[in-house]
Amino acid sequence: MWDYTEKVKEHFLHPKNVGEIPNPDLDATVGNITCGDALRLMAKLDKAGRIAEAKFQTFGCASAIASSDALIDLIKGKTLDEAATITNDDIARFLGGLPEAKMHCSVMGMEALQKAIATYRKTPFTLEDEGKIVCRCFGVTDKLIEKVVREHNLRTIEEVTHYTKAGGGCGGCHREIEAILARAHGRAPAQAAPAAPAPRAMTNLQRINRIQEVIASEIRPLLQADGGDIELVDVDATHVQVAFRGHCAYCRVSDVTLKGSVEAKLRELVDPEIVVEDVGDKLDKS
Repeated sequence: MWDYTEKVKEHFLHPKNVGEIPNPDLDATVGNITCGDALRLMAKLDKAGRIAEAKFQTFGCASAIASSDALIDLIKGKTLDEAATITNDDIARFLGGLPEAKMHCSVMGMEALQKAIATYRKTPFTLEDEGKIVCRCFGVTDKLIEKVVREHNLRTIEEVTHYTKAGGGCGGCHREIEAILARAHGRAPAQAAPAAPAPRAMTNLQRINRIQEVIASEIRPLLQADGGDIELVDVDATHVQVAFRGHCAYCRVSDVTLKGSVEAKLRELVDPEIVVEDVGDKLDKS
């Protein structure tokens, strides 16, 4: 289980800033929903040009939800110039730290904020408008990789994956990532390790066992920490039925938890095709 701080857990389990703003002044979406991580940031400005209201919608893990919620707290009341100075490190510090392998969630928040401001000001968003897609699995550009490498003095492909997710899929972009690392540090590119062979398809029994393990070790402890729980009801190939229990059964953001945490985590650690359905209400009525 990830070693999340209490503040991360609070912003994940009780996000205050989830929602949608009609006709927002600032509106930007980053990430790729098919990969499990995507973030939409919306904000309204007051007459003085300060961020008066902001909301987010995200599909992702606990860190993605917590980072997005924390970002909103950080930008409220600020001018656009002040908000533009916020970095992913500021988001991580606000949360008391993030696991290294989850730093990409804070980077996604920073990217959404920068894109929203650039779009509002009608200026180019360099990371997206001028960048070349390097990692096609997660839609990460060379501009974003190079920016994060330089800002955080990253040295390895694994570190780049922690901060951007680039290289964490098929591995076909490792050579290009290594070239970016070499350019940033003024050295000759090293030979990237070959991509790992694709794993064999799991049987349904193997998939059930793996889902049970992930729920027990990665998902249930976080829910139980706030008086909630989850029950695995059934697995049919990639269709997973669960039932929320305790506080989670009537939590107002249970849909966010279902898709952004439970489904995302099972897709990440079991099978990217998994779809999770909450059937708690059906069970209770039966």
